[in-house]
Amino acid sequence: MAELLTMLVFLLGIGAASGVIAGLLGVGGGIVLVPAFFYAFGHLGYAGPNLMQICLATSLATIVFTSIRSGLGHRRKGAVDVAILRTWGPGLAVGAVAGVFLAASLRSTVLQGIFGVLGIAVGLYLALGRAHWRLGPAMPGQPLAGVLSVAMGFLSVLMGIGGGSFGVPVMSLYGVPIHRAVGTASAFGVLIALPSVAVFLVTEVDPATRPPFTLGAVNLAAFAVVLAVSLWTTPYGVRLAHATDARRLKRIFGLFLLIVAANMARKAAGL
Repeated sequence: MAELLTMLVFLLGIGAASGVIAGLLGVGGGIVLVPAFFYAFGHLGYAGPNLMQICLATSLATIVFTSIRSGLGHRRKGAVDVAILRTWGPGLAVGAVAGVFLAASLRSTVLQGIFGVLGIAVGLYLALGRAHWRLGPAMPGQPLAGVLSVAMGFLSVLMGIGGGSFGVPVMSLYGVPIHRAVGTASAFGVLIALPSVAVFLVTEVDPATRPPFTLGAVNLAAFAVVLAVSLWTTPYGVRLAHATDARRLKRIFGLFLLIVAANMARKAAGL
Protein backbone atom coordinates (compact mmCIF):
# COMPACT_ATOMS: atom_id res chain seq x y z
CA MET A 1 0.00 0.00 0.00
CA ALA A 2 2.85 2.40 0.84
CA GLU A 3 4.39 1.73 -2.57
CA LEU A 4 1.09 2.34 -4.35
CA LEU A 5 0.58 5.61 -2.47
CA THR A 6 4.09 6.67 -3.48
CA MET A 7 3.28 5.94 -7.10
CA LEU A 8 0.02 7.88 -6.80
CA VAL A 9 1.92 10.95 -5.65
CA PHE A 10 4.42 10.43 -8.48
CA LEU A 11 1.66 10.21 -11.11
CA LEU A 12 -0.04 13.32 -9.73
CA GLY A 13 3.19 15.25 -10.21
CA ILE A 14 3.76 13.85 -13.69
CA GLY A 15 0.18 14.65 -14.67
CA ALA A 16 0.57 18.24 -13.53
CA ALA A 17 3.83 18.65 -15.45
CA SER A 18 2.51 17.03 -18.63
CA GLY A 19 -0.53 19.32 -18.70
CA VAL A 20 1.56 22.47 -18.43
CA ILE A 21 4.01 21.22 -21.06
CA ALA A 22 1.18 20.32 -23.46
CA GLY A 23 -0.26 23.83 -23.27
CA LEU A 24 3.03 25.72 -23.11
CA LEU A 25 5.18 24.05 -25.75
CA GLY A 26 2.64 22.25 -27.92
CA VAL A 27 4.83 19.12 -27.79
CA GLY A 28 2.22 16.99 -26.03
CA GLY A 29 2.44 15.68 -22.50
CA GLY A 30 3.13 12.20 -23.85
CA ILE A 31 6.79 12.96 -24.32
CA VAL A 32 6.96 13.08 -20.51
CA LEU A 33 4.29 10.48 -19.77
CA VAL A 34 5.75 7.57 -21.77
CA PRO A 35 9.10 7.39 -19.93
CA ALA A 36 7.34 8.17 -16.63
CA PHE A 37 4.87 5.31 -17.10
CA PHE A 38 7.69 3.02 -18.23
CA TYR A 39 9.74 3.57 -15.08
CA ALA A 40 6.67 3.56 -12.81
CA PHE A 41 5.23 0.28 -14.09
CA GLY A 42 8.69 -1.26 -14.22
CA HIS A 43 9.28 -0.28 -10.59
CA LEU A 44 6.03 -2.03 -9.66
CA GLY A 45 7.24 -5.24 -11.33
CA TYR A 46 5.40 -5.12 -14.66
CA ALA A 47 8.41 -4.94 -16.99
CA GLY A 48 6.96 -7.46 -19.45
CA PRO A 49 7.44 -7.72 -23.23
CA ASN A 50 4.41 -5.46 -23.83
CA LEU A 51 5.21 -2.73 -21.31
CA MET A 52 5.95 -0.07 -23.91
CA GLN A 53 2.65 -0.75 -25.71
CA ILE A 54 0.85 -0.08 -22.41
CA CYS A 55 2.85 3.12 -21.89
CA LEU A 56 2.16 4.37 -25.43
CA ALA A 57 -1.56 3.53 -25.27
CA THR A 58 -2.09 5.06 -21.83
CA SER A 59 -0.24 8.21 -22.82
CA LEU A 60 -2.30 8.59 -26.00
CA ALA A 61 -5.54 8.07 -24.03
CA THR A 62 -4.73 11.10 -21.88
CA ILE A 63 -3.72 13.10 -24.95
CA VAL A 64 -7.22 12.72 -26.43
CA PHE A 65 -8.60 14.87 -23.61
CA THR A 66 -5.67 17.20 -22.90
CA SER A 67 -5.43 18.03 -26.63
CA ILE A 68 -9.11 18.94 -26.73
CA ARG A 69 -8.65 21.19 -23.69
CA SER A 70 -5.46 22.74 -25.01
CA GLY A 71 -6.78 23.13 -28.56
CA LEU A 72 -9.95 24.90 -27.39
CA GLY A 73 -7.86 27.24 -25.24
CA HIS A 74 -5.65 28.17 -28.18
CA ARG A 75 -8.66 28.50 -30.47
CA ARG A 76 -10.21 31.07 -28.14
CA LYS A 77 -7.03 33.07 -28.61
CA GLY A 78 -7.25 32.71 -32.40
CA ALA A 79 -4.14 30.53 -32.60
CA VAL A 80 -5.56 27.42 -34.37
CA ASP A 81 -5.26 27.31 -38.16
CA VAL A 82 -8.36 25.41 -39.31
CA ALA A 83 -7.15 25.26 -42.93
CA ILE A 84 -4.03 23.33 -41.86
CA LEU A 85 -6.16 20.95 -39.77
CA ARG A 86 -8.41 20.19 -42.74
CA THR A 87 -5.47 19.54 -45.05
CA TRP A 88 -3.37 17.50 -42.63
CA GLY A 89 -6.06 15.80 -40.54
CA PRO A 90 -6.83 12.75 -42.74
CA GLY A 91 -3.14 11.90 -43.13
CA LEU A 92 -2.52 12.23 -39.40
CA ALA A 93 -5.33 9.77 -38.63
CA VAL A 94 -4.20 7.25 -41.27
CA GLY A 95 -0.60 7.38 -40.08
CA ALA A 96 -1.71 6.99 -36.46
CA VAL A 97 -3.68 3.79 -37.13
CA ALA A 98 -0.77 2.35 -39.12
CA GLY A 99 1.52 3.18 -36.21
CA VAL A 100 -0.70 1.26 -33.76
CA PHE A 101 -0.60 -1.92 -35.84
CA LEU A 102 3.19 -1.74 -36.05
CA ALA A 103 3.59 -0.94 -32.35
CA ALA A 104 1.37 -3.89 -31.38
CA SER A 105 3.69 -6.26 -33.26
CA LEU A 106 6.97 -5.03 -31.73
CA ARG A 107 8.61 -6.01 -28.48
CA SER A 108 9.00 -3.48 -25.70
CA THR A 109 12.77 -3.18 -26.17
CA VAL A 110 12.36 -2.28 -29.86
CA LEU A 111 9.83 0.43 -28.98
CA GLN A 112 12.20 1.71 -26.31
CA GLY A 113 14.88 2.10 -28.95
CA ILE A 114 12.49 3.88 -31.33
CA PHE A 115 11.40 6.27 -28.58
CA GLY A 116 15.03 6.92 -27.68
CA VAL A 117 16.16 7.70 -31.23
CA LEU A 118 13.16 9.88 -32.10
CA GLY A 119 13.28 11.56 -28.68
CA ILE A 120 16.91 12.51 -29.24
CA ALA A 121 15.99 14.03 -32.63
CA VAL A 122 13.16 16.08 -31.09
CA GLY A 123 15.36 17.11 -28.16
CA LEU A 124 18.12 18.30 -30.48
CA TYR A 125 15.67 20.45 -32.43
CA LEU A 126 14.18 21.95 -29.26
CA ALA A 127 17.61 22.65 -27.79
CA LEU A 128 19.44 23.81 -30.93
CA GLY A 129 16.74 24.90 -33.41
CA ARG A 130 16.70 28.46 -34.69
CA ALA A 131 13.62 30.57 -35.41
CA HIS A 132 14.98 31.65 -38.83
CA TRP A 133 15.36 28.09 -40.19
CA ARG A 134 13.03 27.53 -43.16
CA LEU A 135 12.10 24.75 -45.59
CA GLY A 136 9.71 27.01 -47.49
CA PRO A 137 7.74 30.26 -47.27
CA ALA A 138 4.36 28.57 -46.68
CA MET A 139 2.88 25.21 -45.68
CA PRO A 140 3.13 22.73 -48.57
CA GLY A 141 0.11 21.50 -50.51
CA GLN A 142 -0.61 18.01 -51.76
CA PRO A 143 0.96 15.54 -52.26
CA LEU A 144 3.77 16.59 -49.89
CA ALA A 145 1.31 17.56 -47.15
CA GLY A 146 -0.21 14.07 -47.33
CA VAL A 147 3.18 12.36 -47.07
CA LEU A 148 4.32 14.52 -44.17
CA SER A 149 1.04 14.19 -42.26
CA VAL A 150 1.00 10.38 -42.54
CA ALA A 151 4.62 10.21 -41.40
CA MET A 152 3.86 12.56 -38.52
CA GLY A 153 0.90 10.50 -37.30
CA PHE A 154 2.85 7.26 -37.69
CA LEU A 155 5.93 8.41 -35.77
CA SER A 156 3.86 10.13 -33.08
CA VAL A 157 2.08 6.88 -32.19
CA LEU A 158 5.38 4.99 -32.04
CA MET A 159 6.40 7.52 -29.37
CA GLY A 160 2.99 7.71 -27.67
CA ILE A 161 2.78 11.46 -28.18
CA GLY A 162 0.50 14.05 -29.76
CA GLY A 163 1.43 15.78 -32.98
CA GLY A 164 3.19 18.74 -31.42
CA SER A 165 6.67 17.26 -31.16
CA PHE A 166 6.81 16.96 -34.94
CA GLY A 167 4.05 19.40 -35.90
CA VAL A 168 5.52 22.51 -34.25
CA PRO A 169 8.95 22.10 -35.89
CA VAL A 170 7.42 21.36 -39.32
CA MET A 171 5.04 24.32 -39.20
CA SER A 172 7.80 26.60 -37.90
CA LEU A 173 10.11 25.50 -40.72
CA TYR A 174 7.39 26.52 -43.19
CA GLY A 175 6.97 29.98 -41.70
CA VAL A 176 3.92 29.50 -39.43
CA PRO A 177 4.25 31.89 -36.44
CA ILE A 178 5.23 30.03 -33.29
CA HIS A 179 2.07 30.71 -31.28
CA ARG A 180 -0.08 29.62 -34.23
CA ALA A 181 2.07 26.52 -34.71
CA VAL A 182 1.73 25.58 -31.03
CA GLY A 183 -2.04 26.14 -31.07
CA THR A 184 -2.60 24.14 -34.25
CA ALA A 185 -0.30 21.34 -33.08
CA SER A 186 -2.37 21.02 -29.91
CA ALA A 187 -5.34 20.10 -32.11
CA PHE A 188 -3.17 17.59 -34.00
CA GLY A 189 -3.13 15.51 -30.83
CA VAL A 190 -6.85 14.75 -31.06
CA LEU A 191 -6.57 13.60 -34.68
CA ILE A 192 -3.66 11.28 -33.79
CA ALA A 193 -4.71 9.98 -30.38
CA LEU A 194 -8.42 9.31 -30.92
CA PRO A 195 -8.15 6.67 -33.69
CA SER A 196 -5.02 5.10 -32.21
CA VAL A 197 -6.57 4.67 -28.76
CA ALA A 198 -9.65 3.04 -30.33
CA VAL A 199 -7.36 0.36 -31.76
CA PHE A 200 -5.22 0.05 -28.61
CA LEU A 201 -8.36 -0.63 -26.53
CA VAL A 202 -8.92 -3.89 -28.45
CA THR A 203 -5.24 -4.84 -28.63
CA GLU A 204 -4.49 -8.07 -26.77
CA VAL A 205 -1.91 -7.92 -23.97
CA ASP A 206 -0.94 -10.92 -21.85
CA PRO A 207 -2.92 -10.56 -18.56
CA ALA A 208 -0.01 -12.05 -16.61
CA THR A 209 2.35 -9.21 -17.53
CA ARG A 210 0.07 -6.17 -17.53
CA PRO A 211 -0.68 -3.87 -14.55
CA PRO A 212 -4.11 -4.16 -12.92
CA PHE A 213 -7.01 -2.12 -14.32
CA THR A 214 -5.71 -2.45 -17.89
CA LEU A 215 -8.21 -2.60 -20.76
CA GLY A 216 -6.60 -3.71 -23.99
CA ALA A 217 -3.30 -1.84 -23.77
CA VAL A 218 -4.66 1.19 -21.82
CA ASN A 219 -4.06 1.28 -18.07
CA LEU A 220 -7.21 2.91 -16.75
CA ALA A 221 -5.82 3.72 -13.29
CA ALA A 222 -2.84 5.71 -14.59
CA PHE A 223 -5.04 7.30 -17.26
CA ALA A 224 -7.58 8.54 -14.70
CA VAL A 225 -5.02 9.95 -12.25
CA VAL A 226 -2.92 11.74 -14.86
CA LEU A 227 -5.91 13.01 -16.82
CA ALA A 228 -7.58 14.51 -13.74
CA VAL A 229 -4.49 16.59 -12.97
CA SER A 230 -3.34 17.43 -16.50
CA LEU A 231 -6.77 18.76 -17.54
CA TRP A 232 -6.51 21.16 -14.63
CA THR A 233 -2.96 22.33 -15.45
CA THR A 234 -3.14 22.50 -19.29
CA PRO A 235 -4.86 25.95 -19.34
CA TYR A 236 -1.98 27.36 -17.27
CA GLY A 237 0.41 26.19 -19.96
CA VAL A 238 -1.74 27.82 -22.65
CA ARG A 239 -1.71 31.15 -20.79
CA LEU A 240 2.04 30.95 -20.29
CA ALA A 241 2.54 30.21 -23.99
CA HIS A 242 0.80 33.46 -24.93
CA ALA A 243 2.36 35.53 -22.16
CA THR A 244 6.03 34.57 -22.48
CA ASP A 245 8.79 33.90 -24.96
CA ALA A 246 9.03 30.12 -24.74
CA ARG A 247 12.33 29.80 -26.62
CA ARG A 248 14.48 29.50 -23.50
CA LEU A 249 12.04 27.05 -21.93
CA LYS A 250 12.13 24.97 -25.13
CA ARG A 251 15.90 24.75 -24.96
CA ILE A 252 15.82 23.67 -21.33
CA PHE A 253 13.14 21.10 -22.06
CA GLY A 254 15.11 19.93 -25.10
CA LEU A 255 18.13 19.19 -22.90
CA PHE A 256 15.91 17.33 -20.43
CA LEU A 257 14.41 15.28 -23.25
CA LEU A 258 17.86 14.44 -24.60
CA ILE A 259 18.81 12.94 -21.24
CA VAL A 260 15.57 10.94 -20.92
CA ALA A 261 15.65 9.69 -24.52
CA ALA A 262 19.33 8.77 -24.38
CA ASN A 263 18.71 6.76 -21.22
CA MET A 264 15.79 4.97 -22.90
CA ALA A 265 17.96 4.14 -25.92
CA ARG A 266 20.73 2.93 -23.60
CA LYS A 267 18.37 0.54 -21.83
CA ALA A 268 17.03 -0.74 -25.15
CA ALA A 269 20.60 -1.51 -26.22
CA GLY A 270 21.19 -3.41 -22.97
CA LEU A 271 23.98 -1.09 -21.81
